[in-house]
Amino acid sequence: MPDIHVSAAVIVDDHDRVLVVRKHGTTRFMQPGGKPEPGETAAQTLIRELDEELGVQLVESELRPLGTFISDAANEPGHRVIAAAFAATIDPTAVTVQAELAELRWITHAEVPTLPLAPLSLEHLLPLAWPGRAFD
Repeated sequence: MPDIHVSAAVIVDDHDRVLVVRKHGTTRFMQPGGKPEPGETAAQTLIRELDEELGVQLVESELRPLGTFISDAANEPGHRVIAAAFAATIDPTAVTVQAELAELRWITHAEVPTLPLAPLSLEHLLPLAWPGRAFD
């Protein structure tokens, strides 16, 4: 199974909501982030992607590494995604949909079962945002 390497952000606001995004031409929501350009570290990739997709400017010291996680890719059948995940804090009012994004949402724990979400989000990243809480 071919691998897709990405960096992803787990962003929780002061109201315990998590930021998810949906790219143009797709149906599933996922954490913001993306694929590295040649020579980029995982943190550099995420900083660039958050700026391009959401207009959010962070520095590496504002990212907290959460680990590396593997799931089936949401939008590339037959591929798996290997994600370097980071926690970040941003101003929820400062984000705007840009670049390849079609939509962003701040979701609550209760909304998770009602949304089309990427396997990586469901299996690994959202549980990091809400530890110890099951998704009904």
